[in-house]
Amino acid sequence: MKIRRFVFLMAVLSNLTACVGLPSTNSTPVPYASLVPLPTAEVTVLPKSERPNIILILTDDLDSRLNTLDYMPNLRKLMIEHGLSMKDFFITTPTCCPSRTTILRGQYTHNHEIYTSAATEGFQKFYLLNYDSSTIATWLGAAGYQTIFLGKYLNGYPIRLDREYVPQGWDEWYSPGRGKPYTGWNYTLNANGVLIPYGAQPEEYLLDVLALQMEALLRDTKKTDFPFFMFFAPYQPHEPTIPATRHANLFQEVKAPRTESFNEENVSDKPQSIQFQPLLANDQINKIDSLYRDRLRSMQSVDEMIAGMFSVLEETNQLDNTYIIFTSDNGYHLGQHRLFAGKSTPYEEDINVPFVIFGPTIPEDKVLEDYLVGNVDIAPTIADLAGVVPPSIVDGRSLLPLFGENPPAPEDWRQAFLIDYYEGTEGEEAGSVRFINSDDSSGVLEPPDLDNIFRASPALSYRGLRTEKYSYVEYVNGFVELYDMEKDPYQLENIASIVEPQLLANLSAWLKDLYACKADSCREIESRSLP
Repeated sequence: MKIRRFVFLMAVLSNLTACVGLPSTNSTPVPYASLVPLPTAEVTVLPKSERPNIILILTDDLDSRLNTLDYMPNLRKLMIEHGLSMKDFFITTPTCCPSRTTILRGQYTHNHEIYTSAATEGFQKFYLLNYDSSTIATWLGAAGYQTIFLGKYLNGYPIRLDREYVPQGWDEWYSPGRGKPYTGWNYTLNANGVLIPYGAQPEEYLLDVLALQMEALLRDTKKTDFPFFMFFAPYQPHEPTIPATRHANLFQEVKAPRTESFNEENVSDKPQSIQFQPLLANDQINKIDSLYRDRLRSMQSVDEMIAGMFSVLEETNQLDNTYIIFTSDNGYHLGQHRLFAGKSTPYEEDINVPFVIFGPTIPEDKVLEDYLVGNVDIAPTIADLAGVVPPSIVDGRSLLPLFGENPPAPEDWRQAFLIDYYEGTEGEEAGSVRFINSDDSSGVLEPPDLDNIFRASPALSYRGLRTEKYSYVEYVNGFVELYDMEKDPYQLENIASIVEPQLLANLSAWLKDLYACKADSCREIESRSLP
């Protein structure tokens, strides 16, 4: 693997030299200050008599506020009713690749520096920074875990120079290496470094292929003495949101929820990009309803996968020693605040996502409120379950103390969670959606050459704080949003212009400090409270 990685890196650097030329010693410094391969971060493996199996299910663009989980009976029966759900689970940067990097490494976006989902910001930069050498896969591998990945990894994986590349730390690897996996068909699967093409037959639907492979792997793990960590990452319900053939005609009469903020009547207190949005027209609302039905349909395969997973775990007597986490990389809006369909905003629909955990020490049928948690906490929580102390780079915290009989008081937990967003992501991803629907046979996994990897970092669009009481956001143009989430959970009235200026000053100072935090200082700053 080390030889292969060296060859791949030399090919990447050679390609960069041919395209743009590497900076000379007299040139302007590289804008990415940290674009130097990082050393492998050290982890500490704690003594433990028995290590549990761990499964992480990461959906793509799944909402928490639009009731999609109500249409997933297996998830509800098997996990929600027998596990614990977190009400206030947030995504720090609500778009795919930055969030997935946060999940893999437990860092806020300003620390891992994968700012957007653009081709040169995603897997390519992740790879060149040597982040593959320090993720939850490598941490658990150090503790003797068999590590398994199935599904979507990072945007831009793989680059054309090596479609057979398997990232470090993964013993079993099944991820599309070519084609159009977002559509569900006509893709090529990288199965442990071997490229296997799939066509358009109903049984070749990507989620079903991955689910069958998962079940086979679960049966195989029973034959070993090693615990396993499985990361299952379906593309559902990401656009173009094409369900399996057997689900294509479900939910014909269902409409998207008309939340209080749906097609909001008065948006004069919102950012300019929303203020000038007209009310949604009937044809747009009909399209929203159609997309919502497709989202529900596409999630039926995920729900069936969950049922199959539980069945095999029971069959192999592994269920009693297995923790299962279900969540999403970001949320989704459909018509809220006159916005058509998408993510990337600081509103609750985009940053608040489902989080359910099931396992032998997890309380049953419980919803935990009043604790701010988020995707920055997933990696340290999994490490804690496995008996591993993660590297000092981690900004998040383990959630295990919240699941016990004596959780800390809410005031002794995190008091603020950082949210931010960087220019370029929404447009880049919208372009990707159009690309995967085109007739270009190379598909979404054929990014452009890396001819601008040394460009300046993407511009910050907004940054903010989510506390239990407030949602506070500063935009780069100076506009400020403040919502009292206890009185106004749908974010209808921006109160920034009517509150005491000192409150805004305190929130702004807190935000400034948290946006500059690293590791231990993040947890210290998060734990402060408003004066």
